Amino acid sequence: MVKLRLKRFGKKREVSYRIVAISSRTRRDGRPLEELGFYNPRTDETRLNVPAIVKRLQDGAQPTDTVRNILEKAKIFEQVHA
Repeated sequence: MVKLRLKRFGKKREVSYRIVAISSRTRRDGRPLEELGFYNPRTDETRLNVPAIVKRLQDGAQPTDTVRNILEKAKIFEQVHA
Protein backbone atom coordinates (compact mmCIF):
# COMPACT_ATOMS: atom_id res chain seq x y z
CA MET A 1 0.00 0.00 0.00
CA VAL A 2 1.21 3.49 -0.85
CA LYS A 3 1.05 6.13 1.89
CA LEU A 4 1.44 9.89 1.80
CA ARG A 5 3.77 10.52 4.71
CA LEU A 6 6.14 13.12 6.16
CA LYS A 7 9.87 12.53 5.70
CA ARG A 8 12.01 14.41 8.21
CA PHE A 9 15.04 16.45 7.18
CA GLY A 10 16.98 19.46 8.40
CA LYS A 11 19.18 20.15 11.38
CA LYS A 12 18.54 19.11 14.94
CA ARG A 13 15.83 21.33 16.50
CA GLU A 14 15.33 23.00 13.09
CA VAL A 15 13.33 20.25 11.50
CA SER A 16 11.26 20.48 8.36
CA TYR A 17 9.51 17.78 6.37
CA ARG A 18 8.99 16.60 2.82
CA ILE A 19 5.62 15.15 1.90
CA VAL A 20 6.34 11.93 0.03
CA ALA A 21 4.56 8.97 -1.52
CA ILE A 22 6.17 5.87 -0.02
CA SER A 23 5.41 2.21 0.55
CA SER A 24 3.79 1.61 3.94
CA ARG A 25 6.44 -1.01 4.75
CA THR A 26 9.36 1.38 4.21
CA ARG A 27 10.98 3.18 7.15
CA ARG A 28 10.20 6.87 7.74
CA ASP A 29 13.30 8.29 6.05
CA GLY A 30 13.60 5.56 3.43
CA ARG A 31 13.61 6.03 -0.32
CA PRO A 32 10.30 7.53 -1.48
CA LEU A 33 8.44 6.70 -4.67
CA GLU A 34 7.88 10.43 -5.28
CA GLU A 35 8.35 13.72 -3.43
CA LEU A 36 5.11 15.70 -3.44
CA GLY A 37 5.70 18.75 -1.29
CA PHE A 38 7.35 20.48 1.62
CA TYR A 39 6.17 21.46 5.11
CA ASN A 40 7.98 23.63 7.66
CA PRO A 41 6.19 23.57 11.04
CA ARG A 42 8.31 26.42 12.47
CA THR A 43 7.12 28.95 9.88
CA ASP A 44 3.98 27.00 8.84
CA GLU A 45 5.21 27.22 5.23
CA THR A 46 3.74 24.63 2.87
CA ARG A 47 4.54 23.99 -0.78
CA LEU A 48 2.56 21.28 -2.55
CA ASN A 49 2.68 19.68 -5.99
CA VAL A 50 -1.11 19.62 -6.26
CA PRO A 51 -1.54 17.67 -9.54
CA ALA A 52 0.80 14.90 -8.33
CA ILE A 53 -0.95 14.68 -4.94
CA VAL A 54 -4.39 14.49 -6.58
CA LYS A 55 -3.16 11.74 -8.91
CA ARG A 56 -1.72 9.71 -6.01
CA LEU A 57 -4.95 10.07 -3.99
CA GLN A 58 -7.05 8.97 -6.98
CA ASP A 59 -4.76 5.94 -7.38
CA GLY A 60 -5.58 4.92 -3.79
CA ALA A 61 -2.74 6.34 -1.69
CA GLN A 62 -3.65 6.78 1.99
CA PRO A 63 -2.44 9.94 3.79
CA THR A 64 -1.34 9.78 7.41
CA ASP A 65 -3.32 11.89 9.90
CA THR A 66 -0.82 14.77 9.85
CA VAL A 67 -0.61 14.83 6.05
CA ARG A 68 -4.42 14.65 5.88
CA ASN A 69 -4.64 17.80 8.06
CA ILE A 70 -2.13 19.62 5.82
CA LEU A 71 -4.07 18.63 2.69
CA GLU A 72 -7.40 19.67 4.24
CA LYS A 73 -5.99 23.13 5.00
CA ALA A 74 -4.91 23.41 1.35
CA LYS A 75 -8.36 22.14 0.20
CA ILE A 76 -6.85 19.31 -1.87
CA PHE A 77 -9.69 16.86 -1.17
CA GLU A 78 -12.17 19.13 -2.93
CA GLN A 79 -10.15 18.67 -6.14
CA VAL A 80 -10.00 14.89 -5.72
CA HIS A 81 -13.77 14.48 -5.44
CA ALA A 82 -14.56 16.91 -8.25
